[in-house]
Amino acid sequence: QVQLVESGGGEVQPGGPLRLSCAASASGRNIDIYHMAWYRQAPGKQRELVATVRGADSANYADSVKGRFTISRDNAKNTVHLQMNSLKPEDTAVYYCNANVLVVGSTTLWNYWGQGTQVTVSS
Repeated sequence: QVQLVESGGGEVQPGGPLRLSCAASASGRNIDIYHMAWYRQAPGKQRELVATVRGADSANYADSVKGRFTISRDNAKNTVHLQMNSLKPEDTAVYYCNANVLVVGSTTLWNYWGQGTQVTVSS
């Protein structure tokens, strides 16, 4: 069973930074991660894609966060980060990590979600 564990959420004032992290693991088994992404869901709204990353230089962002958020991954640690700068109240949401993961030795690529971490931007 693959687990994605997010950390780094919290409350921050408008204009401030916050860094989210998501670590993937599979009970000690080796895994290959083909795609990692961050989504968010604000109260009363649908879940939306924030940013995705495949290789070291293949990142894409929602228009609403371009220039403010940076997604990066550490393949050695099976971790993805989301650096969020110049945060706005409308960035308030639960942020979810998502990844396509292959457990080494298996032939099936599965999609997994983290449990979510709350980000609140408020003065």
